[in-house]
Amino acid sequence: MGSTVLSGPYLLVTGGINHAVTRKSPGIYCLGKTDTRIRKFIIYYTGRADDDLAKRLKDHVRKWYPQFKFAYASSPQSAFQWECELCHDFGILGGGGVHPARPADSGWKCPRCDVFD
Repeated sequence: MGSTVLSGPYLLVTGGINHAVTRKSPGIYCLGKTDTRIRKFIIYYTGRADDDLAKRLKDHVRKWYPQFKFAYASSPQSAFQWECELCHDFGILGGGGVHPARPADSGWKCPRCDVFD
């Protein structure tokens, strides 16, 4: 897997999502906020959309995350693999330390660990 460049940050509000995410596509995203003291985006949550990134991001509006970054993916499998990479890179394994889920019956493997073996 190559490195992923995430666009953003953008405000995690409907208007911010509509402005930034302009096409229906699978993708990955990070939710968090910019720490202005150190000029760095702090990631609190990672996720993916298998078909409609904007719709999935809108599920998070009105939660406490003020900003998001994102990247389009070429396929649902690519989005899954990138989400795994992000979680491992940043030590963020979902709620309660859970690895990103894969679609049922997909047989997809994490590129970084053997959780699905």
